[in-house]
Amino acid sequence: MPETVKPKKTKRFANEYQTRLNERIDELKWLYYELYHGDAQGFRYLLRILEDFYQHRSASLKALDRRREKDPDWYRGNDIVGMMLYVDNFADNLQGVIKKLDYFTESGVNYVHLMPLLQSPKEHSDGGYAVSDFRSVQPELGTMDDLRELTELCHERDISCCLDFVMNHTSDEHEWAKAARGGDMQARSRYFFFDSRDIPDQYEQTVPQVFPNTAPGNFTTLENGDIVMTTFYPYQWDLNYANPMVFNDMTANMLYLANAGIDVIRLDAVPYIWKELGTQCRNLPQVHTIVRMMRIIGEIVCPSVLLLGEVVMEPSKIAPYFGTVEKPECNMLYNVTTMATTWNSVATRDVRLLDRQFGQLARLPKNYVFLNYLRCHDDIGWGLDYDWLSEQGMQQAPHKKFLNDYFIGKFEGSVSRGELYNDDPILQDARLCGTTASLCGIEAALWDKDGEALALAIDADIMLHAFMFTQSGIPVIYSGDEVGQLNDYLYHADINKKFDSRYLHRGKFDWKLAEERKKAGTYQNRIFRALRTLETVRAGNEVFAAQANFAPFETGSDQVLGISRSFGEQTLVALFNFCERERTVSFEEERAYTDLYTGKEHETQHIVLKPYGFLWALVK
Repeated sequence: MPETVKPKKTKRFANEYQTRLNERIDELKWLYYELYHGDAQGFRYLLRILEDFYQHRSASLKALDRRREKDPDWYRGNDIVGMMLYVDNFADNLQGVIKKLDYFTESGVNYVHLMPLLQSPKEHSDGGYAVSDFRSVQPELGTMDDLRELTELCHERDISCCLDFVMNHTSDEHEWAKAARGGDMQARSRYFFFDSRDIPDQYEQTVPQVFPNTAPGNFTTLENGDIVMTTFYPYQWDLNYANPMVFNDMTANMLYLANAGIDVIRLDAVPYIWKELGTQCRNLPQVHTIVRMMRIIGEIVCPSVLLLGEVVMEPSKIAPYFGTVEKPECNMLYNVTTMATTWNSVATRDVRLLDRQFGQLARLPKNYVFLNYLRCHDDIGWGLDYDWLSEQGMQQAPHKKFLNDYFIGKFEGSVSRGELYNDDPILQDARLCGTTASLCGIEAALWDKDGEALALAIDADIMLHAFMFTQSGIPVIYSGDEVGQLNDYLYHADINKKFDSRYLHRGKFDWKLAEERKKAGTYQNRIFRALRTLETVRAGNEVFAAQANFAPFETGSDQVLGISRSFGEQTLVALFNFCERERTVSFEEERAYTDLYTGKEHETQHIVLKPYGFLWALVK
């Protein structure tokens, strides 16, 4: 019989909570019991966690829950624009971000992804992804009260906040890890501890390394000889989700962040969270069980909160993380492969792979919501469709080498300025770092004082953003890209950062240079105004809605990508020229259309795209 939770005499449940709980408890219990072998005590403890966090959820957040329950598609609109940022780089601390809220409004941003800000060691923090306390903010950034104040003020402006939830591992300085290192058997059971290499060696036979050119595999030997599983870095200890205590307590940590006003919980490295001997320890069925339970728990306690999955695979393979219509999992996922394929098209001046990718995206259900971006805090990995590329004569290793050579400016004629990350000279499997502006050539043009090259690089930057805004889902700008911020080479002089080239594009936001956005004729002004126009046009035309039909179409040129979108009575023809020469695309017959970007009316059969030009044509 399904377990029914009755209100305590000393704590009265709100009717809405009891209703949500009763509607979902059967499935939640079934999943939990299946995963944890009928652990009734653990399940009762989980239910107490849910009750406690609902009771302590603020009245304003409960009101937000009710509003969004009535409008479950609130995050699918074409009026949402995201920005991701590091608090210290953007405005020193959380109070500094509060003082910059007007900038978000000016930029058209209503979704802010705050990069990791929870307590982590000064050294070995992995940019905040080695969490030592899930309920404390890094002291130099502020306090949990500052975070609550920020989210409350953001909600007053209809701005949603996203925060990373690092669920695969903790820092080796987390209280659980410290206790485990000291011999506490209960704490050790939260991780994967071994006293010999026998079982770790069996794991190593099937589990690939995340970073193939780094040691010591997927396990780290401690000073006392103990061996612990560390999939990513030696100071990040993998959590054992086969232990129900881990799931229960990590769920409590997630709800703590939700009650701090976080609207979107980004599930970091979610495919890795379940480990099983004899497998690759990736994408196992139990992962989906855990994510489904987290989705149910959110719908019970805080239904306004969304789950964003970090799943770095091609769209067809990440689709299972959306779950099904009847049993959904993540609300949103990253569109990682399109990002990488976009930069591949920049380097090759060939959009055929991008066209193929959009054909795959078009076949996915319209209720899938992707976060689209040109770059993020991380590197750009070349996870491309090499089976298809090989059919076109491009083999994986030499093609990766070409891409990396191109984007670090080593390839003849390249205007890009980037750096490699985790360069493996044997596998030639390096990844790429750099800001959008520097990868597009703005940095090189400014260095050479070449006005013509600068204008071309700006056009490339704007075209790529227009392409991102054309995709269905939520466009997310990395802070600084809206004003063309360049690479920050100062990280080379920082002992804590110099060995991680990702800090090249995680530079401090330059507010002095950002002021140039207000001055006509500056490259900052041109990029900023262009992005604001794109955002405004997108929000004002329902053809950009997530529910719209879209598909790639043949343009007659391998350098020009064509995408059609249709919704209701509107049809959009979008064209993007990925090369530095003019290209002409022809309709089958003369057509009348409105250029949504310029607002001008046209009637023609032949469309001439300038170098790195684009067109949003609303056809009649």
